[in-house]
Amino acid sequence: MSDLIAIVYPTEAKAEEVRQKVLELTKDYLIEIGDAVVAVKSEKGVKLNQMVNLTATGAASGSFWGLLVGVLFMNPLLGVAAGAASGALAGRLSDMGINDKFMKSLAEEVQTDEAVLFVLVKRVTGDKVLERISGVGGRILQTSLDHTAEEALRTALAAHEAEVAAPAQS
Repeated sequence: MSDLIAIVYPTEAKAEEVRQKVLELTKDYLIEIGDAVVAVKSEKGVKLNQMVNLTATGAASGSFWGLLVGVLFMNPLLGVAAGAASGALAGRLSDMGINDKFMKSLAEEVQTDEAVLFVLVKRVTGDKVLERISGVGGRILQTSLDHTAEEALRTALAAHEAEVAAPAQS
């Protein structure tokens, strides 16, 4: 079973920085994710920065198969064009990972210019991941974690604020 985590950051750049950190953890096999999306709220609405552009991927795949079919029927250019168009359409219509409508509606709750990092976690080595993301900041908007795991995540995210506040008190 997967867990969904949505964390709010003050800027899109900070949310992207944390997403890159999470993606680095996948290379170390500490976390397996199904999706990681940054949603940015602006005055025009919510924009989603997907991890994978399905439209472009579909167009590239469709172009290849269209070329192959086009070569068989002696018209490769027509095959590439038809394949790219159908692949792009298929990619645009498919929605993998976290539901786009859900992310947009949840991101509407944050302030303008804030960003929400949505991570769909399939598997995680909790203690090691919390140690590596300790102090990245952000506030939890929503999770499907149990209360204990959510509190551990909240503590790890806030570690930076505690470190910054401690020297000021000295």
